[in-house]
Amino acid sequence: MQVIKIDSLSGLSSAADHFLKLTRGYRKFAFTGELGSGKTTFIHALCRQLGVKNTVTSPTFALVNEYYTVNGETVYHFDFYRIKNIEEVYDIGYEEYFYSDAWCFIEWAEKVEEILSDEFLRVQIEVSNDLRLVNFR
Repeated sequence: MQVIKIDSLSGLSSAADHFLKLTRGYRKFAFTGELGSGKTTFIHALCRQLGVKNTVTSPTFALVNEYYTVNGETVYHFDFYRIKNIEEVYDIGYEEYFYSDAWCFIEWAEKVEEILSDEFLRVQIEVSNDLRLVNFR
């Protein structure tokens, strides 16, 4: 397991850059962490590092947002916090997103673990004394 420590918002951009370098070869990420731990904020920073030109917001009610990078790559950002059952994920046609070549960032991945392939790098964000710890394997 690798860990990236983020001790302030000013360190977020460099932490996201470091994360992307360490995880080179992955394009699918499954994030877990308590409410308010910084999943959306970290994904926002990752999108900025990837060159996303859209406004990055949490897709809490839409379930998925689609963004585009300056290089024309597609980025899907999911938030499964509000789903009540896995059928809701089937209804949005998750296979089209998960099995594409696009970047995928999933918040609340523990709610859909049963349908995540090994292509997804598991990432846990923890808070300890105002320090964010990004653990991944």
